[in-house]
Amino acid sequence: MDDRHSLSRGASFALLVFANVLLMASTSAPSPIYPVYLQRWGFSVTILTVVFAVYVAGLVGALLTVGSLSDHVGRRPVLVAALLVAAAGTAIFWAAGGVGALVTARIVQGLATGMATGALAAGLVELSPADRPHRGPMMTAVGTSFGLAAGGGVTGLLVQAGPHPDAVVFPVLTVAFMAVAALVFAIPETARPRPGVLTSLRPRVRVPRETRRAFFGAVPAIVAGWSLTGLFLALAPSLVTEVLHVRFGAAGGLAIAVLFLANSAGGLWAARHTARIATLMGAVLLVVGAAVLAGALGFGSAAGFLGGSVIAGLGVGLTFTGTLRGISAATTTKTRSEVFSAAYVVSYAALSLPSLAAGLVEPYWGLETTGYVYLAFVGVLSVSAAVQSSSARRVAELVAPQHH
Repeated sequence: MDDRHSLSRGASFALLVFANVLLMASTSAPSPIYPVYLQRWGFSVTILTVVFAVYVAGLVGALLTVGSLSDHVGRRPVLVAALLVAAAGTAIFWAAGGVGALVTARIVQGLATGMATGALAAGLVELSPADRPHRGPMMTAVGTSFGLAAGGGVTGLLVQAGPHPDAVVFPVLTVAFMAVAALVFAIPETARPRPGVLTSLRPRVRVPRETRRAFFGAVPAIVAGWSLTGLFLALAPSLVTEVLHVRFGAAGGLAIAVLFLANSAGGLWAARHTARIATLMGAVLLVVGAAVLAGALGFGSAAGFLGGSVIAGLGVGLTFTGTLRGISAATTTKTRSEVFSAAYVVSYAALSLPSLAAGLVEPYWGLETTGYVYLAFVGVLSVSAAVQSSSARRVAELVAPQHH
């Protein structure tokens, strides 16, 4: 739409993929450091889940207000602003001297991700090759999971390497965000500015009528996958150390990395199937993965936990990509950012609320029992998602012959 800028569509697509990876890496980077902060400043597991959950409060607040702003002012200005806010968040982590700074940094990170989410997802759809329109949703899903894996894995290794991993990872992320923000100025604008900016800032979640069937059909799978993600980001390092008794410092971060690398593989695997089949396969793998993870906690098996992480990660990747593709196919350019923002409100609520609840009950139930109940919750949702996807496929098969 605006071709006066220097980057080609292909280079712009790659830049947006990298921006998404960077945002997600900054999201998971603090997780392996949480046990270090816990020892450094002496707070509880409950406070740990609060620090994790406030990120989502900032994110959902941004999604509800500026989530559809790029539909009105363009993708580029919203993305530049979001990346600069993300740089501010990692800079606060860099300078953090206590729990208050961690909470502030996580809220700012959440605001940045919420600002960027709808614009990134929509921009990747609109910059996809014309003959491969599914590439945008696929790379949104794969980039999200790869970024989460990279942030958790690299930071986990830094935790093992020395006592101050935060003094390395957060300066690097801050500089990277500022550099990417500068480059985003050069991408072509894919959304035509239109009126209604002030109206779009009113807090709301809206799904257009024509998209509702696809959207609400996807909710069980979205909640199952993102709830499991929340368990890993908030509590996996503590579970690995305290329940499985693994004393290798990088183990918690590597557990997160394994889940999200499998998540990336699941996203790529989903490209070989229709959106419904990918979602169904993912839901089945989530059921199996949750069962294996629960068994690993019961038997104290680190190898079993690793295997469960791979199975569950594949399930998360398949369901995330499948649901995004199904929702994307039911949207138009005018409402795409708004619909993606609504999908991410559901996603991030699922990421934070169950893990926050787990943190609140952990002092009474213990970490191991809390883990079992959490995994049972994911399993029940995954069964519901599998039934929903299977039913939707049967309806499609019955309706399809009537159109011939």
